[in-house]
Amino acid sequence: MTHSRAQAKPSGNWLALKKKASISSTKSSKSQSGDDRPRKRQRSERQTSVATVSSVDSAEFKHASSSKASAFVSPSAADLPASKNGESLPWLRQMILGELEYTTAQQAPGKYLALDCEMVGVGIDGAESSLARVSLVNYYGAVQLDEFVRQRERVVDYRTQYSGIRPADMVNAKPFNEVQAKVAELLKDRILVGHAVFNDLKALLLSHPRPQTRDTQHLAGKHKLTRSRYPALRNLVQQELGMTIQSGEHSSVTDARATMALYRLHRKEWERGKRMPLPELLGAISKGNSKKRKHDSVDGQESDPTTEFPGGGRKGISSGLSVVVKRSWNHKTEEGVEERSHSSAGKKKGSTQWWKQLGDGPAKGSISSKAR
Repeated sequence: MTHSRAQAKPSGNWLALKKKASISSTKSSKSQSGDDRPRKRQRSERQTSVATVSSVDSAEFKHASSSKASAFVSPSAADLPASKNGESLPWLRQMILGELEYTTAQQAPGKYLALDCEMVGVGIDGAESSLARVSLVNYYGAVQLDEFVRQRERVVDYRTQYSGIRPADMVNAKPFNEVQAKVAELLKDRILVGHAVFNDLKALLLSHPRPQTRDTQHLAGKHKLTRSRYPALRNLVQQELGMTIQSGEHSSVTDARATMALYRLHRKEWERGKRMPLPELLGAISKGNSKKRKHDSVDGQESDPTTEFPGGGRKGISSGLSVVVKRSWNHKTEEGVEERSHSSAGKKKGSTQWWKQLGDGPAKGSISSKAR
């Protein structure tokens, strides 16, 4: 009976069960080895890895582009004219990008200087701003000063994404007093151009005469270049020059050049009605006094230049001076009484000294005997 059982064939249910068990064991071994992962999961992981690589590449490209220049010409520049108000827009764009070659005369400071500063964060959570970089460019965009400022306090936030400043920039930074003195010397008797320039002057602890200051933010709002009363520099440059600046890390040199380009573009309009700076005003007055005065004409004929008029001035025009009568004082010390007398040139023969007769009459306020 035992022999019959050994020779018995397995049933169909047993074969099916064995086959199913082998298939399940094969799938489990493949899943453990990782060769048969779901396609959907592989696709998602592949997309994640590609996105990570692309983000790293874009960050590196952004850093590389911002280190070279923080401005570029946008496609909207094609819609703008080649020139405006006598200024070439392509030339101004090259000036902002720093692509110009300057002559010796164009490298001099000149009459106009544009200022821009960059800040870092100090204090609690880096909320307090501290001056870290100062840049000055002239009328043609040539750099006159570009210095990093040494910090007296610990820098909490370098604000690199906005300021473009890193800890390595502070290695050769100069003291605040030295940079401040250089800026003050360069700005002396010159016209200062800046965008919200009062913030830069406040950071430098400097002041500048108002007639010699040109704030592009104030002037653009006053002349209604944009709807905003206090437009941002990047918006003005985009609108007027078709350029994009401050897209990545900021550069104080680029911002100063952009400010000067805006001022040059609207200088004639913005200078109308401006008070003349004091040095120019004094020069104009001295120049006008050195020239001969033109005299009024009567019936088309000029009056005699040798003719003198009372108090000076021209015929028909009051000089505003009154006639002054010269008097002299004679001090007599016999009785300690001071008496005034006319000068000898003004005396006439037979004139009486009427003031000496005042004492013979009745005193002021008394009643005379005749009246009684």
